[in-house]
Amino acid sequence: MSDPPDGVETPMEATSSSPSPTRSRGGPRQSGSGNGNERPRFFDTKAKAICWAKADTVPGRHPERWRKDAAGNVVCKRFCNCQGCLCFEYDHIVPFSKGGESTADNCQILQTRVNRFKSDKDDVDTSQLKGYSCDVKFTDKELDIIEMAVYGDVIRPGNQCRCRTVSEMLGQYKSKDRLAPCKLPYNEDSS
Repeated sequence: MSDPPDGVETPMEATSSSPSPTRSRGGPRQSGSGNGNERPRFFDTKAKAICWAKADTVPGRHPERWRKDAAGNVVCKRFCNCQGCLCFEYDHIVPFSKGGESTADNCQILQTRVNRFKSDKDDVDTSQLKGYSCDVKFTDKELDIIEMAVYGDVIRPGNQCRCRTVSEMLGQYKSKDRLAPCKLPYNEDSS
């Protein structure tokens, strides 16, 4: 097989330079069409940031760390594209397969299992989404422990604290960090 002329991209070079796989509006990918009708399959960083920002906040929680999805489920920003009950994915409101664009206007966050249920459906109402949600409601103390485990600290109104080190717990080290250590909501005897 001969090399393409200088300045002409091979199909592999053309697809590898794009940050997101693309599909043409005409259905399956048509290599080399060059007609400008290709569109990104996934949301870019800017669309994801806008999508996160427009989701409902969780009262008493840091808005950059916690949000509610379209079904009202609490999700954590660090748990994107995983399977647990605090995990979420960026969803096309109008499914990509039905012409929905990968733009902030067509984006919502959904708990992963809810997004998998929704799949390529459109016009799914909130009660149906709630029906496929995890049947777990976390307490503030549980969310504090999760936040400390994930971020190393807790940031919320009236309770900003950090995770102590083992040396601090044993009295061998005094932290220079002015942020108070978190008090875990359990004691060693109860386990």
